[in-house]
Amino acid sequence: MKLSQYFLPTLKENPLDATIVSHQLMIRAGMIRQTASGIYSWLPLGLKVLRNVEKIIRQEMDKSGALEVLMPTIQPAELWQESGRYDAYGKEMLRIKDRHERNILYGPTHEEVITDIFRKNITSYKDLPKNLYQIHWKFRDEIRPRFGMMRGREFLMKDSYSFDLDEANAKKTYNLMYETYFKIFRRMGLKPMAVRADTGAIGGDLSHEFHILANSGESAIYYDKKFEDENLSISEMQKLYAMADEMHIEEKCPIAKEQLASKRGIEVGHIFNFGLKYSKAMEANVMGQNGEKIYPNMGSYGIGVSRVVAAAIEANHDANGIIWPKEIAPFQFALINVRQSDELCDKICEEIYHKIPDMIYDDTKASLGQKFSIADLIGIPTQIIVGPKSATAGKVEVKNRKTGEKIETEISALQNILNFNR
Repeated sequence: MKLSQYFLPTLKENPLDATIVSHQLMIRAGMIRQTASGIYSWLPLGLKVLRNVEKIIRQEMDKSGALEVLMPTIQPAELWQESGRYDAYGKEMLRIKDRHERNILYGPTHEEVITDIFRKNITSYKDLPKNLYQIHWKFRDEIRPRFGMMRGREFLMKDSYSFDLDEANAKKTYNLMYETYFKIFRRMGLKPMAVRADTGAIGGDLSHEFHILANSGESAIYYDKKFEDENLSISEMQKLYAMADEMHIEEKCPIAKEQLASKRGIEVGHIFNFGLKYSKAMEANVMGQNGEKIYPNMGSYGIGVSRVVAAAIEANHDANGIIWPKEIAPFQFALINVRQSDELCDKICEEIYHKIPDMIYDDTKASLGQKFSIADLIGIPTQIIVGPKSATAGKVEVKNRKTGEKIETEISALQNILNFNR
């Protein structure tokens, strides 16, 4: 994509109403714009990151055996009255009436809808287990929406719902999702921590939150220092101690004091096993092998997709802007023409642009300082810099956005170097 043809409304200064880094940088980098309080439009650069996050989630959920569905955002109040949550949920639920004065709501979550789908379509134990997921927009009317995508009112979420014959099988599904979540976040270039959590309004007795460490996190997380080992495998990571402050009891902590660390964490995922809470309340049952009535044991598994984008920025930035993990970056390469209208520079840039995919090419007539500032701000992992002096020598400069390291390479060897670094 050529920057001269792209829609990238960047800003030099931080917006006055943005108080945390991700909110500031997402606006400055032209990723989002506020439409109303806690409600945002996603612009092309931000949407590319959002779609990359979605893609990884879909791939890993599909590998786990989960099946994708798409449920309506607008739900009838009757379903929530059946489950007993319509009045209990609180003012975060947006309750509205249609033209016939029927009570409806904008879904903050979808346990009731998925349970209704199950009870109307699955009748035999032979059809279990089932795990159905969606990636869809939700609305929770936060009293004080703030911090951009960290606590907005409308947000994109992956939510999945499992149905198992009994508690033992439900826990197997829960453990599978626990492992799948580690795979999802690791594939995004992030380091997740799973901590025991309160089940809250969802209900149930088994729950874990997944956190990404960042200074702006809302919870203090106590964890084993082994987490800081860059070579830690996914399976090793799952076994290490991590606990949010409200659940951490110092005298019962299994980690030695000198091995215990504490940083703030941003919640990006939450998984629950809530047993028969919804299946019994809504009479969602199947016939067992001997004709008996069986209420499936259910679980719910959420990832804040739009929040992950913000959390990734909180965990990966510097004074100049975003540093995207390459796995979710909007583009892998930023091509910078140092001297626009120089015949040789233009020629080499065009050749590189047409040979190498997944690239944003700054072909504008902006100053060199502006070009470098924009490239750093939007956080593309690798910058390719073409200037008159190096071009005459048949070379270009390659810069690693994360480390700042620069190397000069022959143009003929560029593609091999870039493929090696991806």
